Amino acid sequence: MTKQELVEKIQALKKEKNAIVLAHYYSDADVQDVADFLGDSLELSRKAGTADADIIVFAGVHFMAETAALISPQKKVLVPALGAGCTLADGVNGEALAEWKAANPDGIVVSYVNTTAEVKSHTDICCTSANALSIAKGLPEDAKIFFVPDRNLGSYIISQTGRKMELYNGCCKVHDQVTTEMVLDMMAKYPEADVLIHPESKCSNDPVILENPNCYMYSTSGILRHASESSKKQFIIATEVGTLHKLRKDNPGKEFIPVSDKIVCHYMKLSTLESVYEALRDEKFEVKIHESIAGKALAPITAMLQK
Repeated sequence: MTKQELVEKIQALKKEKNAIVLAHYYSDADVQDVADFLGDSLELSRKAGTADADIIVFAGVHFMAETAALISPQKKVLVPALGAGCTLADGVNGEALAEWKAANPDGIVVSYVNTTAEVKSHTDICCTSANALSIAKGLPEDAKIFFVPDRNLGSYIISQTGRKMELYNGCCKVHDQVTTEMVLDMMAKYPEADVLIHPESKCSNDPVILENPNCYMYSTSGILRHASESSKKQFIIATEVGTLHKLRKDNPGKEFIPVSDKIVCHYMKLSTLESVYEALRDEKFEVKIHESIAGKALAPITAMLQK
């Protein structure tokens, strides 16, 4: 089947089944183009809750589809690809949080949205990279806080808010490749460029980067917004390379240079046009969350979305 035939069949099935396709900015370019809504974790979470659809096909990684299923239990949420995991989500379990809470009964667990439903069920409030700073600032000043699982994002929050937090030792293995040396090397090659960096990056709390007037730390949606609003014509992009498709599509007169072409999440690329079509056609790979944890896991997401 040709690409155009697949696109036409997907569009027909969406109408027939009152379905939508949600896709993350890191997903395959062809999947981004067929999506009804493209976004980062926070935007997609909100869209899952408000979408007037019976079926959601979530082209991203599994924790994102879980979040959509938690928010919209009346909708059928499908993942196009089994095995689309996440090194952050896979790197922590609920047992670690339960042990911390037992030792710190008055403490607050803040979980990055890049976690499983099981982890969320032991969480007080979630955050995304887009709202992490505001969530942290809104917590009681004297609270003992455990931030999981991304040590890089956690360190960035501490550097920007001054909040004391205990950090879980996890990371996104894709963004953890982005070092200060890598960024400085690219800046030397492109001295006129703004550098747009995701806070999951290893360099996210390095003063050398944070104090550089040409470096900006953003969620993926923030990176896109800065690029669109800036008068600059050249940008170094320090996040997953899938973001370049949307950046170039929205800003044809500007140049976007990846900090490295190795910043690739292979999990995000597992969803293809063909697998999206098959998920819609067969309504397969439905995300199911056990009722014993669904309510507990929804609570910290709701707390986040209400902020």
